[in-house]
Amino acid sequence: MSIIEIRALTVKYARRKLAALNQLSLHVQKGETVLLLGPSGSGKSTLALTLNGLLPQAVGELREGSVHIAGLDTQEHSVADLAQTVGILFQDPDAQFATLKVEDEIVFGLENLGHDPHTMEARIQQALADVGAAALRERPVSALSGGEKQRVALASLLAMQPEVLIFDEPTANLDSMGTQQVFALLAELKSRGEHTLVLIEHKLDELMHLIDRVVVLNPQGGILADGAPRHIFDDFGPALQEMGVWMPQVAMLAHELRRQGVELPLFPITLGDAVRAFRPWVASVHPETVETAAPTTQSTPAMQVKDLSFSYGDLSALQSVSIQINKGDFLAIVGANGAGKTTLAKHLMGILRPPLGAIALEGGEFTDIPTKAVARKIGYVFQNPEHQFVTETVWDEVAYGLRVMQEDDDTVTRKTQELLETFGLARYAKANPFTLSYGEKRRLSVASMLALGQDILILDEPTFGQDERNATALLEILRGLNQQGKTVIVVTHDMRLVLENANRVVAMSAGKVLFDGAPAELAGKPELLSEARLTLPPLARLSALLATEYPHLRNVLTLDNYLGLKH
Repeated sequence: MSIIEIRALTVKYARRKLAALNQLSLHVQKGETVLLLGPSGSGKSTLALTLNGLLPQAVGELREGSVHIAGLDTQEHSVADLAQTVGILFQDPDAQFATLKVEDEIVFGLENLGHDPHTMEARIQQALADVGAAALRERPVSALSGGEKQRVALASLLAMQPEVLIFDEPTANLDSMGTQQVFALLAELKSRGEHTLVLIEHKLDELMHLIDRVVVLNPQGGILADGAPRHIFDDFGPALQEMGVWMPQVAMLAHELRRQGVELPLFPITLGDAVRAFRPWVASVHPETVETAAPTTQSTPAMQVKDLSFSYGDLSALQSVSIQINKGDFLAIVGANGAGKTTLAKHLMGILRPPLGAIALEGGEFTDIPTKAVARKIGYVFQNPEHQFVTETVWDEVAYGLRVMQEDDDTVTRKTQELLETFGLARYAKANPFTLSYGEKRRLSVASMLALGQDILILDEPTFGQDERNATALLEILRGLNQQGKTVIVVTHDMRLVLENANRVVAMSAGKVLFDGAPAELAGKPELLSEARLTLPPLARLSALLATEYPHLRNVLTLDNYLGLKH
């Protein structure tokens, strides 16, 4: 029996020429777990918003078609009515919190739906227990970690006992351990068989054992493919790669090996599959051909941090941090939510003013340098792109910094057009930045920062919300700038990004530096990774599994490492 029925759905946003969804039809059976994929801007989040009536009742315009959830027409029933049937967990839990305390957050939805106060206590206890958050009941929401916030947000939905749960990139802002906790919750929910689950996610390798069906949207807001996971990633793999859709990393490796003529006994979509599929191939690798990472070399300092400490009220965020950032570094700063990464980055930019003597910029005292001069030297991209939008059109957002720096009109026009084309945003030039998808907003924030051509670039989680194509393109741009001598500093949870791009990594925990050195060296320190709440990406974990039989594979950590093996 279909619990979600979408027929010929067309959705459009104001000031956008093209429809976000175009004649899309989809039926989801009760109890299914469906993974929704597609390139950035294909309409995944828009589709999610139609399922609980927020679209068209709050945003967007439904031009054609219909959406029914458990028999309810989402255009005829209020969002409050639909909330008892469908719940959405967004990538940013803070955006959906309405109260200051965990208990009040769970109660909020129940009260608004008019539940009997005598029945609420049982629901509160059950919802918090279901997500393993009973101990958080009396805590302020502001005191929770990213993973804890997602648990509470999910508990507030479960308390209303919806039949359908939609997860829109719920792990996007979480560290590795927080991500694992959310995936464990998904596994628990699936095991009960009480909910229909629709997931929008790009960390796929850890999820594939839970997925019954994969639906892929095309760039025009229609459906490209719909079927069982192995079928989709095997038969449609080249098309997904061409569109820039995320796939399990083991599936990406399988397709690359096929292009080299390698025959595999099965097509892998999980790590367990991959061990069986790749074992015959790796057995023929010559041990002496496995390359080890070159040691990090020292060079001229771009910035120096010495004994930097900082607190938010009584909460210590940085504790005597000392690091040297060299000119030409591609430096990754990693660690758990709350480790102090963003706080350190904000000091490096001057958003948080460092104390005298704590930071030097190219040998000069940071606090002596005027703010405008710092902005010419250092570019910064916030973790949340909306926080830096200051204009009403995409064009003006990119042009804004150039105009502030008093560039001539011809230069402003040329550079703005070039950047919009580079980041695939030219067709949105007249659109309001806040109407873009999350991935498009992120690309716009990066384009705006790159317009000024600073020597030091600081990016906080630059690949969040990006499809595979745009994430890869952005990193290629950053690598190219780095090769030209720019210093690139990336704050990230993504160890794949670190291992594939950085020449150096700083791992932080509780405001302290735990490690400063080569990424491959950090990858070989499991205790330190655990302390920093980091997990290795799937292909690095695959090499660890294979290394039990073939020890020389231990340093094979990335897709390029695997493709470079000699046989």
